[in-house]
Amino acid sequence: MSAVAQSAIQPEAQQAAPEQNSLDAMHADMQRVFDKQKAYALTLRNSTPAERIAKLKKLRDTVVARSDEIYKACYADFRKPETEVDLAEIFSVVAEANHAIKHLKKWMKPVRVMPTKATFGTRSYIKYEPMGVNLIIAPWNYPINLTICPLISAIAAGNTAILKPSEMTPNTTAFLRKLVADLYDEQEVALFEGDAAVSQALLEMPFDHIFFTGSPAVGKIVMSAAAKHLTKVTLELGGKSPVIVDKTANVKNAAKSMAFTKFSNNGQTCIAPDYVYVHEDVKDEFVRELKNTITGSYGDTLDAQLATPDYARIVNERHHGRVKALLDDAVQRGARVEAGGDVKGDGENFISPTVLTNVDKAGRIMEEEIFGPLLPILTYSDVNEAIDHINANQKPLALYVYTKDQKFAQNVLQNTTSGDACINTGLVQYLHGNLPFGGVNNSGIGKAHGIYGFRTFSHERSVVRDIFASTLLMAPPYNAFVKWLVKFAVKHMT
Repeated sequence: MSAVAQSAIQPEAQQAAPEQNSLDAMHADMQRVFDKQKAYALTLRNSTPAERIAKLKKLRDTVVARSDEIYKACYADFRKPETEVDLAEIFSVVAEANHAIKHLKKWMKPVRVMPTKATFGTRSYIKYEPMGVNLIIAPWNYPINLTICPLISAIAAGNTAILKPSEMTPNTTAFLRKLVADLYDEQEVALFEGDAAVSQALLEMPFDHIFFTGSPAVGKIVMSAAAKHLTKVTLELGGKSPVIVDKTANVKNAAKSMAFTKFSNNGQTCIAPDYVYVHEDVKDEFVRELKNTITGSYGDTLDAQLATPDYARIVNERHHGRVKALLDDAVQRGARVEAGGDVKGDGENFISPTVLTNVDKAGRIMEEEIFGPLLPILTYSDVNEAIDHINANQKPLALYVYTKDQKFAQNVLQNTTSGDACINTGLVQYLHGNLPFGGVNNSGIGKAHGIYGFRTFSHERSVVRDIFASTLLMAPPYNAFVKWLVKFAVKHMT
């Protein structure tokens, strides 16, 4: 090899070594923390309701006390309005913690079950045991809520946890790092920062349970990695959540509900509507009311919408470009911009609240999850058109129906499926602590919140105790009496 060739590759070799050393050090640190948590998880199995409740209260109170830090971090990451931080981040955490604090003692009690005919003479119960060491991979769109709420369920169930927040919200991740360091020893809760390489390294480890919130595409990667260790997974995903507006609906209220549900957090919400099917008789009224709501909420000019403190931004330039491309493709295919359509880059990452009609169903905006402030409006004359479209695509995370006709609503629910559904409202399903939250198939696996979150991070262990069971009477040798007894039992069962 020539001296010139050697000098050309030598700097690369010198660079590669430190990068590899850094990667090796990161892996070693992850393994060290994982091993500590695995050992400590055995101790946590014996934690009492009072001990777990004390931890939940401390976490809740610390989040509330440090609200100002959360406001600043969320604003720095994507200009999230303080009120939206209160509603969607802090309130959600406080509500989740309070619900667990109130009910945890009952949740932890063994649940007695009645014997069946085949097990007459036994007493049985279900014992809820901690899963062990858990990995919680959180997204960027609600970085406090979607990191801490699963952690609340994990702590309530008596587990250890490693958190991996998103690198796309660095200021909020920095806050979470400090929060975790201040509250926990790493043997109980630890946090690792970084990009996809950090997530991939963590996914190589044999966790007892992985709780992932993100896109269906990445969810498949998580599930594939978990399969190597037969790790239990909970996948909170997304998809294209539809809306159906019936001609009997209160159109003004439906439009207000849709505007709030869609444009909060700049449309970066997994349960935000991705498209609306509205009956042709009320389509013009619905669009008009949507426009009125948008201008009333965010301003009637571009300058006003840029200046309002009540409208967040797209999280970064990459996602801003992705959403802009969806808008451009829709317009090129003939979509009509009824409201908004304004785009400002150069670090602003602004896209105005946008309503589109005359949308081509073959366009990208109807195929990809939008995750931004674009709302396509489609019309129907027969609701089966909308139902058939929904059923022809992947099962959504949420479905919204607006109608005064309960038979209409039940018809839609009976003939479609979704993770959750709302009638004449939106987003509320996420806040309801007594309901399971989660998707179905492509939009998710498993449920979260309240007792369902507690169970998600628990193993339901079946315990059977013999009292006066007759099963040993049927043990070998299979003499004439045993044969008669077995046949009698089978006959009696049928």
